[in-house]
Amino acid sequence: MYTENDLLRALRKSWSIQSSSKWSIDNPAKGQCGVTALVVNDILGGKIYKTWLDEGWHFYNTFDGERKDFTQEQFSYNLEYQDVRSNREEAFQDTNDIQYSYLKSQVYESLRES
Repeated sequence: MYTENDLLRALRKSWSIQSSSKWSIDNPAKGQCGVTALVVNDILGGKIYKTWLDEGWHFYNTFDGERKDFTQEQFSYNLEYQDVRSNREEAFQDTNDIQYSYLKSQVYESLRES
């Protein structure tokens, strides 16, 4: 079983322009929320939640009622989480098959190497 820290390290190593068109070297977590919430859900389970921001919905995960936002580092401000229950279908609207498959395969490869 992987820990949240193992997964965060693997995500940071795996985020790229292939997993989000908003990615940049200066802000690798940018635009990664939907695809990351899906991959985290695949690996650790839990539930997917969302919060409305000026730029649109922001997706993240919860485990046993505890919020875990693996992409919060993309923001230069503290979010005011609304904790709106979401699901895989809504999170998938923030990504596509190619980005999702890429990130999932890269994260699993990184986890195997660690």
